[in-house]
Amino acid sequence: MASKIPRKTAEEAGSGSRLSDLAYTRILEILFNRKLPAGSFVSQTELVELTGVPVGPLRDALRVLEAEGVLKIHPRTGIQFVKPGFELTRSSFQFRGIIESAAVAIFVEIALEAEIAALAQSHANIITEVERDGLTVGLVEQIEALEQALHGTIVASLNNPLVDAAYRRIHNYLRLLRLDRRITKPLALRTLQEHMAIIEACQRRDPAAAVTALQAHFSAALQRNLGLY
Repeated sequence: MASKIPRKTAEEAGSGSRLSDLAYTRILEILFNRKLPAGSFVSQTELVELTGVPVGPLRDALRVLEAEGVLKIHPRTGIQFVKPGFELTRSSFQFRGIIESAAVAIFVEIALEAEIAALAQSHANIITEVERDGLTVGLVEQIEALEQALHGTIVASLNNPLVDAAYRRIHNYLRLLRLDRRITKPLALRTLQEHMAIIEACQRRDPAAAVTALQAHFSAALQRNLGLY
């Protein structure tokens, strides 16, 4: 008589899920904090040590990250992290342009005045600080936060969980790409002014102008990023 395979309790299953989520987050943090450079080839054992997460949940996280295109699992040899190149960069911006052009047209119509005003004020404050003080580590972090706030808010207006999941994947690519980008005061100000053009179109409730400003921003950002290659 065949023995029964014990089933995990709901608590054990939940714990495993939480650990795999933790492993997912820690692997990305390791990349974004430059503890491992993009393109690195590491063993599963090394990742267990780096993340502090057991091998089972770590494997679950690695499978998710492989599906998202962040890494490639090579059976019996190790894990290779993706180093974004020309084609991945171009594809990422093309995807963003398609999604956000549709999203910003909706955002223009449904966003609260206070929400748009807050984005405008946040950008104006950072522009003033950069012009006055130049770029500091703190300001670079604030600019990155503004980038996420503006584009994340626009995409959220679609209220589409499938788009949200796909957009998070693209956002990870772009964060990896920016690790090798040298940001200067002129580049930072140019990016912020492009953001302001989008926000000002939203303040006027002009969807056509908002889409045009967004597409101009992505075109310029793509050229800036392709300058790396």
